[in-house]
Amino acid sequence: MGCNLFSSNCILYLLFHQFLITLKFNYSQESDLLNACKKGDSKAQNELFKKYAGKMLSVCKRYVGEMMEAEEVLMEGFMIVFAKISDFKEAGSLEGWIRRIMVNESLMHIRKRKMIWVELEDKIEVSDPEAVLFELEAEEIFRMISNLPDGFRTVFNLYAIEGYSHQEIAEMLGISVGTSKSQLSRARVLLQKNILNYEK
Repeated sequence: MGCNLFSSNCILYLLFHQFLITLKFNYSQESDLLNACKKGDSKAQNELFKKYAGKMLSVCKRYVGEMMEAEEVLMEGFMIVFAKISDFKEAGSLEGWIRRIMVNESLMHIRKRKMIWVELEDKIEVSDPEAVLFELEAEEIFRMISNLPDGFRTVFNLYAIEGYSHQEIAEMLGISVGTSKSQLSRARVLLQKNILNYEK
């Protein structure tokens, strides 16, 4: 069945067909890279590291706060990635699998600090923090999150960014559900305070 090359339907079909070809090619590339890593190919491991290191460093820094510590966690995390990469099931997302390893390593690193669960007495109300958020760069928002106290930052990351429930967070951190909820609430209060100060 032919089609008029100038019709919108035909153009959409051609664009979609090209997209599928590109998608298949990219998937094949990552699949080849993954298989080479599973065989212990050092060049493939280096390529995988370069592909995901930037994103994963940001994940680690959001949890541990300090860049030097984040870099340490990143390296430890990738050592686990390469040691366990044969266990990865290709039905899921490779990036998501690596991310979970980085989050777990970050949590282990934080536990070594004997994390203190801080309480805030002041309640801060911000008229419209969402409006200020639109004026902030993503880097500034992540910096504010990274500067939260350990307990606040950890629970906020797990709940608001990773999507874990309070029950799951409580089990992961060895705390009560109530503590998880209070740390999240106080993290939000402190972030609102920082946003208000930024607005000034």
